[in-house]
Amino acid sequence: MITSKQLREKWIKFYESKGHINIGAVSLIGDGTTGVMFNVAGMQPLMPYLLGKKHPMGTRLCNVQGCVRTVDIDSVGDATHFTFFEMMGNWSLGDYFKKEKTAWSFELLTEVFGFDKDKICSTVFEGNESVPKDTETAELLKGLGIKEENIFFLDKKNNWWELEGTVGTPCGPDNEWFYPRHDNKCCDTCDVNCDCGRYVEIGNDVYMQYKKLEGGKYGELENKNVDTGFGLDRLLLFLNGLTDGYKTDLFIDTIKLLESISGKNYDEDLDAQKAMRIIADHTRTSVMLIGDKNGILPSNTGAGYILRRLLRRAIRYCKNLAIDSESICEVAKIFIEKIYDEAYPLLVEKEDYILDEIRKEIKKFEATLAAGMKEFDKCIFGIERKNAFMSSKDASFVPETTISGKQAFRLYDTFGFPLELTIELATEKGFGVDEEGFNVAFKEHQEISKAQSAAAKGGLTEQTETTTKYHTATHIMLAGLRKMFGTKTEQKGSNITDERMRFDFNLDHKMTAEELKELQDFVNTVISKKIPVERVEMPYNKAIEQGAYGVFNPQSEDEIVSVYIIGDVDKQICGGPHICNTGDLGEFIIKKEESSSSGVRRIKAILK
Repeated sequence: MITSKQLREKWIKFYESKGHINIGAVSLIGDGTTGVMFNVAGMQPLMPYLLGKKHPMGTRLCNVQGCVRTVDIDSVGDATHFTFFEMMGNWSLGDYFKKEKTAWSFELLTEVFGFDKDKICSTVFEGNESVPKDTETAELLKGLGIKEENIFFLDKKNNWWELEGTVGTPCGPDNEWFYPRHDNKCCDTCDVNCDCGRYVEIGNDVYMQYKKLEGGKYGELENKNVDTGFGLDRLLLFLNGLTDGYKTDLFIDTIKLLESISGKNYDEDLDAQKAMRIIADHTRTSVMLIGDKNGILPSNTGAGYILRRLLRRAIRYCKNLAIDSESICEVAKIFIEKIYDEAYPLLVEKEDYILDEIRKEIKKFEATLAAGMKEFDKCIFGIERKNAFMSSKDASFVPETTISGKQAFRLYDTFGFPLELTIELATEKGFGVDEEGFNVAFKEHQEISKAQSAAAKGGLTEQTETTTKYHTATHIMLAGLRKMFGTKTEQKGSNITDERMRFDFNLDHKMTAEELKELQDFVNTVISKKIPVERVEMPYNKAIEQGAYGVFNPQSEDEIVSVYIIGDVDKQICGGPHICNTGDLGEFIIKKEESSSSGVRRIKAILK
């Protein structure tokens, strides 16, 4: 049996033997420049270089990149869907092209991994009125030994890559590699176009040989690129002769643990099987997101909301297995200590922190889940009772089968149920949910709480003149911390009252007395300069371009945000409120510096 660790090593060694440099992986968390919350593909961090920028490490690159995709959350529970996965990639930036790449992909699959060449299938671009059929790739594949009947020409939707809505950018056909999960055909015509699930894509070679022109036309590129992505999880499945991705070494130990705790058999109990898969997948992704070098925490907005949704879904499926939610921490330990300890060593360093944050979320959700389930059951019972009564009075009555938007919002607002959870529960009962009505109720709630939420973003417990001063002081202090320890220093939490400020930030060591004095002096110097605090509104992407930063997850790149500027000291995206001049703050005094959690320090300070 080949392990995930061996597969990563084989991929890197193979492409290093072909002259590639291992560039390593970047953070899972989107940096705000790509318009997405998470890195969703191995190529995403390489986009500037595929578009023409020179890469500092050369023209032949490779890596194994962690990715998070959340569009398929509801599909998790089957044998092949995952929210976190690893993409093994390699790139040619104006170097080699189709001849070398098809040969190397074929060599890797057949000689290194031992795939049967007679079962390998491949799809190529069929061509259209703008771009010719990719017969070159098809002929290269046949020359390597792939059967002609296993090569399929597909349309632009399936075998073409480009950046929609752009002009002058590279684009081109792709060559996708498929392999059957088993030999049982669902029908005589069962092939890669069949929806039965027998064939699964395991890799993709994109050939960026064209340039987009005006009017939907394309021209040949002088420097052509290759972008390759092979899914580690799926490839691992095939290499071990499995049809269930949760039986590879990435998951098998967590499945065995859940079997042991629940007393249920993964293979024999299909409901338990689905629950175990969801718990294992969602816990793995949560570990990765919290333990990332730019790690996030559960919240009600942006990426933090996705993380909260994953954890709470895992917690609910613990209930389905009749096991303690704390079991999630035991599952997390396996991923941290055994599965990803070498590939992602930061997880081991942050283990206590990761487990603490998972426990916090379990505790929060446990407190509301029981009451929320009772409320949900009341909603269903009320609809069923009304249906029974009306049907007894009127034979033509059409029974209601939908939970109202207001009921769904109450479950969200009062009991912490994400809309997706209500939909999932309702579906299990044969009901729908008025999503549009939920959105209307949610928007009304947002308008009512707009002023309060602006204060909450700054960590204020209530908005007063004093807490407003403390909030501005946190901005100045964070600017000082970033000056001392680098721009990766970020706010990890804040709590402000009329008596003091408490501020959490990432740092790998306890601050020395000299560092604390330097920080305190920095803040007081800024105060003494009596610098005006300016507020401007601009699109989020423009704010980022101008050097602004902040804990903020926009709904879109052009969302209008407030930016508070303190001279050349600080420029933060923030909901406010702030004072008008730093000279109004008084004297800043640090009272205490301590650990908040693993890798996170806490400062308590006052203004006199």
